[in-house]
Amino acid sequence: MSDTLTGVAVVGSANLDLVVEVSRPPRVGETLLGRAGGRFSGGKGLNQAVASARSGAPTTFCAVVGDDEAADVLERTLSDAGVVAALRRSDAAPTGVAHVLALDGGDNSIVVAAGANADLTPEDAVAGIAGAGVVLAQLEVPVESVAAGLRAGRAAGALTILNAAPAHAATIGMLADVDVLVVNETECLELGGVDRLHAAGAQTVVLTQGAGGVTLHRSGSDPVHVAAFRIDPVDTTGAGDAFCGALAAALAQGMAIEDALVRACAAGAVVAQHRGATTPQLTPGSIAAFVDSR
Repeated sequence: MSDTLTGVAVVGSANLDLVVEVSRPPRVGETLLGRAGGRFSGGKGLNQAVASARSGAPTTFCAVVGDDEAADVLERTLSDAGVVAALRRSDAAPTGVAHVLALDGGDNSIVVAAGANADLTPEDAVAGIAGAGVVLAQLEVPVESVAAGLRAGRAAGALTILNAAPAHAATIGMLADVDVLVVNETECLELGGVDRLHAAGAQTVVLTQGAGGVTLHRSGSDPVHVAAFRIDPVDTTGAGDAFCGALAAALAQGMAIEDALVRACAAGAVVAQHRGATTPQLTPGSIAAFVDSR
């Protein structure tokens, strides 16, 4: 990463999350009464951009939204978090929406309607990348656009991070332009495991394991495990996205990846203790408090 490049550019999805609190998922054909949990800004891309900015890094977000009230809500969230939004408004599709079932104990079940996210083009993906020190992407938008964003980031001298979520076969073909690959245990298994990812060109794989912490796998080195912070979770919906955004921010600020992973785990823990994936309780101070408690 060039010393002249700063900040984080995030390419990805933006949704309005509609949350219902329930004790369990409904069975087929069943109508289950729940409690209104609220409307929250979401989408992996937006969540990660907000987490990056709230973790202290100048952050730009590239996405496509509809020409509707939901997009207004998302723009306000990004503005409040200090994210510079490179959003294109589509008149052909509505803003993406996610229906979130928030289950007792902090787990969740989510159904996503992509909406305008499916219209994100390669041109949209590169709109805010110039000058960024880190480019972060996920796979809730067209994979060819994600690939274009990663290529542009690599060509500009940025460090590139791909959170391969949801798992997609196209991930393997992108690895030549990925410096850090972030996957959970399910995604890693679907992509063939850490050894296959290394063989396909992923030099650095960050394997997230929920309450089991994180393991850093680097080609030619022994794995390094980072323990999770012990918390009583309220809502884990955005914890993984907070992890990715905080990781990108820490790397953009010049931290070694081992230290960046500790901060990322702390960010995930902060968010998991609050309802909604973009909680303003995520701050450099709240992250530091967790890190200092270890």
